[in-house]
Amino acid sequence: MHFITGVITAFIGIFMLLAIVSFFFTGAADQSKILNKSFLELIRSLTPQVDNWTGAGGAYIAEVIVNEWFGIFSVLIPFFIIYIGLRMMKVSDFPFLKALFITAFGLIGGSVTSAFVLDRLFPGSHVKWGGSHGIQLERILESSVGWPGVVLIIILLLVITVVIFRKSSIYKIQQTLVNNSPPFPKHDDADYTPEIPTETEPDEPEEPGDKKPGLLKRLIARIKEKKEEAERSEEMMEEEGDEINVRGISYTAPAAASTAKPFLYQTKPIQDDGFEVIIPKEDELVQPLHPDTIKKDTEMNLGDEPDLLEDYDPRKDLSNFKFPSMNLLKVYNTGDKGVDMNEQNENKEKIIHTLRNYGIEIVSIKATVGPTITLYEIVPQAGVRISKIRNLEDDIALSLSALGIRIIAPMPGKGTIGIEVPNKDPQIVSMQSVISSKKFQECTYDLPVALGKTITNEVFMFDLTKMPHLLVAGATGQGKSVGLNAIITSLLYKKHPAEMKMVLIDPKMVEFNIYSTIEKHYLAKLPNEEKAIITDVTKVTQTLNSLTQEMDDRYELLMRAHVRTIKEYNEKFVKRRLNPEKGHRYMPYIVVVIDEFGDLIMTAGKEIEMPIARIAQKARAVGIHMVIATQRPTTNIITGTIKANFPARMAFRVTSQIDSRTILDMSGANQLIGRGDMLFSQGSSLIRIQCAFVDTPEVEEIAQYIGKQHGYDNAFALPEVASEGDTAASAVDLNEKDALFEEAARLIVVHQQGSTSLIQRKFSIGYNRAGRLMDQLEAAGIVGAAQGSKPRDVFIADEYSLEKLLDSLR
Repeated sequence: MHFITGVITAFIGIFMLLAIVSFFFTGAADQSKILNKSFLELIRSLTPQVDNWTGAGGAYIAEVIVNEWFGIFSVLIPFFIIYIGLRMMKVSDFPFLKALFITAFGLIGGSVTSAFVLDRLFPGSHVKWGGSHGIQLERILESSVGWPGVVLIIILLLVITVVIFRKSSIYKIQQTLVNNSPPFPKHDDADYTPEIPTETEPDEPEEPGDKKPGLLKRLIARIKEKKEEAERSEEMMEEEGDEINVRGISYTAPAAASTAKPFLYQTKPIQDDGFEVIIPKEDELVQPLHPDTIKKDTEMNLGDEPDLLEDYDPRKDLSNFKFPSMNLLKVYNTGDKGVDMNEQNENKEKIIHTLRNYGIEIVSIKATVGPTITLYEIVPQAGVRISKIRNLEDDIALSLSALGIRIIAPMPGKGTIGIEVPNKDPQIVSMQSVISSKKFQECTYDLPVALGKTITNEVFMFDLTKMPHLLVAGATGQGKSVGLNAIITSLLYKKHPAEMKMVLIDPKMVEFNIYSTIEKHYLAKLPNEEKAIITDVTKVTQTLNSLTQEMDDRYELLMRAHVRTIKEYNEKFVKRRLNPEKGHRYMPYIVVVIDEFGDLIMTAGKEIEMPIARIAQKARAVGIHMVIATQRPTTNIITGTIKANFPARMAFRVTSQIDSRTILDMSGANQLIGRGDMLFSQGSSLIRIQCAFVDTPEVEEIAQYIGKQHGYDNAFALPEVASEGDTAASAVDLNEKDALFEEAARLIVVHQQGSTSLIQRKFSIGYNRAGRLMDQLEAAGIVGAAQGSKPRDVFIADEYSLEKLLDSLR
């Protein structure tokens, strides 16, 4: 109903606009026919023929609005009525109060200006340029302040208009007044702020009328001076550093280290022996600010500079899509637990005592308390070998009665040795606290992934496009599946369906099933497939081959567009510099998530590894990124080819040091405590993170929230690629059958097993000839297509049916 009312209102405004425009051309001829008649009389009398484009009614409305009301600026009235109609139709989101102010200000100021200027220039026109309102108001002003006052009022109105529409002009006016004003001398008034003399500004005599500019100039000088004093004080603080006294030994920390993160944590030193415990603060939480909101604000701020051609909007098809709200994520009540200082002091004493038993004295010790881990940083005395401390890992763990500790010797970028000790009372890091953090909400990453929090309670996040692929490993029950859900959830909270698609491969068939409701929003699949969540091994191979085809197609488009990355290509396409009729299209990012990669390697082997290696090597520039997870990080699963192309690694707790070295190229993952405790490696850096916990009901609610909204007609279609079996069968010529063809057919039917190795053994032939025989049998319809390492299906049930088929082929 609102939409229909808006349409009617907009058409009324358009009718009035046409009547007013026509009045300027035909008003002189129609004036004698319209004056001194009411609207009803004019309509009833059919004799006078008016020249106005909108008939007698439009001529009467234009005469009243223009001449009797506000003159030529009355044209703002139909524009305002059209705006009201568009707002009721929910087409325009321009602020109502701003539109009302512009209309009212334009009608009043414009009518006065037109009456004063145009009515004097064109006195004999049929148009009252200022209207009756403007003429009367102009006469009142002229009799009150004279014509010079009216001129000043008009100039004032023009300045106000410029300031309203061009806010940057305020700064230009201020700069002009400051730069063109003479210096202001010292003042004797007690209430006056004295000017600070400088070498570049000598005192000069004051001239009347220059007080305000001089005051403004001196105010700016005072602000600059205060800023310089603040900067000098900060530099002095940076040079001092922090002094720590532990057991009577004074240790001065480097200034760079003490001021590296001034707002990240608060320090609570213990008074008895100077032991310093750093309690990280929680990140600031903000309300979600999605890219579409930022886009609308930018368009409103830049509304006075319209483009000649509107940019392509990839979100237009789902313009009403709403991102998931924070209410869908659970808030875990940790009770604002304070730091147990008794626990910290006990651990400190045990570490010092254990090291002293082996003849190692330390200079200082500092503790940084995280959600699940506390990091103790120690500085040993000069002459102590680092390897000596590293070898005491098990002894320190024994003295602390800890589940497992990790020694970092030395700490990267610091002159300390780190000892990570699990907290007795760990806290849950909720996904809600990570997603609602200011760092995540205000990030501008192309594919932002928020994993959890570090030891210093910072939200850890990265851009998947910079990784560009991620390898995840961890034993069963250590948080691997939760980590994958955290990756997917953070992408769903930040990326629009038009900008990102996902390919979910789940051999376990139960992990990703909850995402099936977002098929028409975020998922991609092969054409004519029923399910978007891929669980069949044969479908996995076809999907990966399809992704390689999509990769090649995208590279072809990049080459034709003369760009190097998908980001540059999409920017060109949005600016309409690429022609869709020539095959160009907007390309969303594609994130491939594979769970239980080890199971795929065991069943399909090289057929899986080869397309994954191709995608990992080349697909980065065209926006295809992979996340692979496995619970068995052995060398036969994570091969050298896979490791070389997956520089980013996520390691949850594993069972052995060998598995840790396989996934991270170093030990450490075997010393984690589980339940989301993980190590993130990119290159040489290794960061310990507590993974954010997102439960299955939370993920299900998010998926249902997205699935209930309007989506695309179908899931994103991947290119269709013929399987190797189909290609081989189509290339076989049955007119040139092998001499062993009929015998091989009888062998397969008798054993009901389509195996190439069976043909090799029975006929003592090589693999190549046996493979050609199998292709001929497939082309003849005796066996089915290849199924990886599984035997082919046999379509002929008995020898009688086989003989009939062979007779037809002879």
